[in-house]
Amino acid sequence: MSVLQAMALPAMPQRQPQPTKEFLNTPEKQGTPRAPWMAVRAPPPPAGTRWGLGGTCVNVGCIPKKLMHQAALLGGAIRDAGRYGWEVAQPARHDWSKMAEAIQNHVRSLNWGHRVQLQERKVKYLNVKARFIDKHTVLGVSKDKKETLLSADHIVIATGGRPRYPTLIQGASEYGITSDDIFWLKESPGKTLVVGASYVALECAGFLTGLGLDTTIMIRSIPLRGFDQQMASLVTDHMASHGTRILRGCTPSRVARLPDGRLQVTWEDRTCGKEDSGVFNTVLWAIGRVPETRGLNLEGAGVETNPESQKILVDARDTTSVPHIYAIGDVAEGRPELTPTAIMAGKLLAQRLFGGSSDLMDYSNVPTTVFTPLEYGCVGLSEEEAVARHGQEQIEVYHAYYKPLEFTVAEQDASQCYIKMVCLRQPPQPVLGLHFLGPNAGEVTQGFALGIKCGASYEQVIRTVGIHPTCAEEMVKLRISKRSGLDPTVTGC
Repeated sequence: MSVLQAMALPAMPQRQPQPTKEFLNTPEKQGTPRAPWMAVRAPPPPAGTRWGLGGTCVNVGCIPKKLMHQAALLGGAIRDAGRYGWEVAQPARHDWSKMAEAIQNHVRSLNWGHRVQLQERKVKYLNVKARFIDKHTVLGVSKDKKETLLSADHIVIATGGRPRYPTLIQGASEYGITSDDIFWLKESPGKTLVVGASYVALECAGFLTGLGLDTTIMIRSIPLRGFDQQMASLVTDHMASHGTRILRGCTPSRVARLPDGRLQVTWEDRTCGKEDSGVFNTVLWAIGRVPETRGLNLEGAGVETNPESQKILVDARDTTSVPHIYAIGDVAEGRPELTPTAIMAGKLLAQRLFGGSSDLMDYSNVPTTVFTPLEYGCVGLSEEEAVARHGQEQIEVYHAYYKPLEFTVAEQDASQCYIKMVCLRQPPQPVLGLHFLGPNAGEVTQGFALGIKCGASYEQVIRTVGIHPTCAEEMVKLRISKRSGLDPTVTGC
């Protein structure tokens, strides 16, 4: 019994006369139990960027994003250093090429590390493009057009997704890039327009601004759809007050290259119905992601998808419409598009298939953090979701505006540093959702996520002794509810 990971093949290649066959521990050919891994690289994006083993998170997601975010935070720390007594020449100059080389070298080390781990665990890695032939067989095609047929009792689809390009905007794919490309640029993107309001859009716009680049973000409707909207507004307010230009209610209509190589973007301002334009060095599309399913010939295996999203329909056991084919991660319908969620789901699936376990993945109360300049961490329900589920009168929201100690000497603006805890109103007031906007939000949220996963109540939280002086302790000091109408601004230390 074996598990395969298959990725997308855009079109069926010319068949070779006699493809190699590998029967992976199936009744036709028994062998030493192992989990061969068919990892297949999807086609490069329109900009042609390529990367190594490890998927989106390692190559074009979490890892390079967090490192560029850190680079931007260091720039802010350098500006604040003078107030702490450091004599630092201002303004400090940032070298994109040096940063990019260091980050890309780290990513390549992770690529190599993953390959070594596969070898150490006797996992067979095939760098091929794949598609289903039938419900038990996958055809893999290598770069030199060599074909391999693989058959298995269990198949796992974990192909993830790719950034979406707009299809109706002239020049979008010819001249624009996405998050698949920004982290592999060897030279600075210069003046940049980021189109979109997703967490990817806000994160990219945030670190580009922090690195000293002229950055504009174009938002069609609302930022951070699916997140708590009060928190989303505070995130964008902070970005706007720290140098990111935000165009609200605007939609691009065309992108053209000027003789000097710059890009002229034309858009409609739907707030006034007028057309406007601007000139940029780079246009980055961050308007959502699409699953890598279209080239897998899922219909040939009988695997059903949502016709609108193209994501694979799965049940609580991550099983598709075909009992021995599974789907985990971003490619599965209704799952959080988060790498740690997919990793956990994959581990639990392997334990169920080969370890005698019956444990299922719990997709509720999954914590996450948006790494904008002022980080936003959350776990559980948004305030809107809690009200929709339980009713306004059954909800109590405790909140506070606070000032991190680190901001005081540097005289940083803390007007968007905010916390709220969404609880049921009746004692012991179980915590339904927790939202934190401030420094190191990911570290803070990760700790409290365990408590919420274990069913923590507001009464338990406020009986927890805080660690002083930290931002996290403001969580256990929450006393003022929105219902009270009192000023939630924290005073004192």
